[in-house]
Amino acid sequence: KEKDIMDVWFDSGSSHAAVLDERPELRWPADMYLEGSDQHRGWFQSSLLTAVATRGEAPYRAVLTHGFVVDEEGRKMSKSLGNVVEPQAVVGKYGADVLRLWAASVDYRGDVRISENILNQLADVYRRIRNTARFLLGNIGDFDPVKDAVPFDAMTEIDRWAVLRLRRLARRAIKAYREYEYHVVFHQVHHFCAVDMGGFYLDALKDRLYCEGPASHERRSAQTALYEILVTLTKLIAPVLAFTADEIWQYLPEHAREQESVHLTTWSEPPAETPEEQAFMERWERLLAVRRTVTKALENARNEKLIGASTEAAVELYPNEATAALLGSFTAEQLAEAFIVSAVRVHPAGTAVPAGALDEGTGAAAVVVRAPGEKCARCWRYSETVGAHARHPQLCERCATVVERDYGHGS
Repeated sequence: KEKDIMDVWFDSGSSHAAVLDERPELRWPADMYLEGSDQHRGWFQSSLLTAVATRGEAPYRAVLTHGFVVDEEGRKMSKSLGNVVEPQAVVGKYGADVLRLWAASVDYRGDVRISENILNQLADVYRRIRNTARFLLGNIGDFDPVKDAVPFDAMTEIDRWAVLRLRRLARRAIKAYREYEYHVVFHQVHHFCAVDMGGFYLDALKDRLYCEGPASHERRSAQTALYEILVTLTKLIAPVLAFTADEIWQYLPEHAREQESVHLTTWSEPPAETPEEQAFMERWERLLAVRRTVTKALENARNEKLIGASTEAAVELYPNEATAALLGSFTAEQLAEAFIVSAVRVHPAGTAVPAGALDEGTGAAAVVVRAPGEKCARCWRYSETVGAHARHPQLCERCATVVERDYGHGS
């Protein structure tokens, strides 16, 4: 029996010399030592001792420690408890990217939980991100960024908001990657896809994408934003959703792929937000707060069977003085697009608010009424111009103009 034991970790503690010094493609010290939290007095400590003793400095530039994987209730995994989750089984059922997404979603500094319920939730998040990419891809098929892109300053306001929101995401995500805060990347990307895109922008955009002229400024502005969002989002998710990101990349138009694989590209960190851009985003944040009131009012009207689709509605807004100035900086058409309704009317500040108006404390009370006019057979919005065009009596003025100008149905 050996009794003269100096350190049971000595062999692994000297691995920095055996590995980093002996392999020409590596360098000493290591960029990072990565291990579980039980190694603070093990490998990390013995490596530090041997390096300081022989070279006077640490063998690593950084140390990152993580907790252990436990079940949904925080119990240690054990075959006797039947709570072991096999990685290969997860990959077989959900795919490797869902397992990678789970690993990125947890704060690894403590013990991390995994279970079938947690994986099902992560699979839903994965589908949300994937479906966002599918929508973006499906709407840039006829878009050539070289010929069709609209300069940022010439884009519509809502498209500029989307691009600036994307750039905020990129700045936060890149910073989080550099600081190994992968769960921050997960939450930021999920919020962007589920709330900013799926919960607002992409729905508001559909009328312009589907009903404006194919090469119109309005549609090209939207496609310019969608293209930038798709390329940037694909690069941001690539370290986590490695296979999905590369699949998306292969479906990009060939002239839009700067490299054969997304994994051969690099991030382009957006410039710092200017004071003007910050003021622009604050203005839109206030509008989106009003939109939440409108959305709730539309939901109430739908429950009361006043309307079905939101395009059957017109919204009457009764703002306070500050919000009246905000709403006055947008046109009625811009407000209708943001709220996804057929018409919006903003009453002057101080106008008596009718009984039944919804006031959520966002600076404007909202009343939903049936939109005037008839339903356009093409865009499904209600307009008093439906029936005014002799050759296209079922279309609104906008749709009749587009059909005649862009599709040759003028005679």
